[in-house]
Amino acid sequence: MPRVGLNQQIVVREAARLVDEVGREQLTLAALAGRLGVALPSLYKHVRGADALAQKLSAYATAELADELTAAAVGRAGVDALHAVAAAYRAYARRHPGRYPATQQVPEPADPDHVAAGERAVGVIYAVLHGYGITGDAAVDAARTLRSALHGFVSLEAAGGFGLPRDLDRSYDEMVASLDTALQGWRRA
Repeated sequence: MPRVGLNQQIVVREAARLVDEVGREQLTLAALAGRLGVALPSLYKHVRGADALAQKLSAYATAELADELTAAAVGRAGVDALHAVAAAYRAYARRHPGRYPATQQVPEPADPDHVAAGERAVGVIYAVLHGYGITGDAAVDAARTLRSALHGFVSLEAAGGFGLPRDLDRSYDEMVASLDTALQGWRRA
């Protein structure tokens, strides 16, 4: 018997909480069912299986990240927008160590929620780049550079990959300042 009030949104939201606690590799349908207090077969009424849950979790996390990036960028331009978006990106990754890796999953073309969330997140990056006068194909290259730098830093930080005795906040700020310099001199389309 399915738990009264249980729906796909609740299942995915609880999966997001669980993945932050136990890590993405430890997220299983059985663990989620136990967390929700339902029998494992009951979950199949809300998600088709582990792959479908991973896709829905990715769409959910990407939408959350897009919301936070958007809120950070509103009313800002240029270096101010870059710093605000970079700070929001890192804060999300730190607050949600299990969800953040799910944001890096390539959207399933058949999942309109995931595609829309991804487009919103990338749209914020393009808006930041537009503030630097970077548009067109140059914006694609610059967006890839910016995303690679931010993702690389937060992923290494999460994995404990920075062992030198230097303040990580300072290093992050230096990286963002370097990105600002690079974007100011970016070849335009």
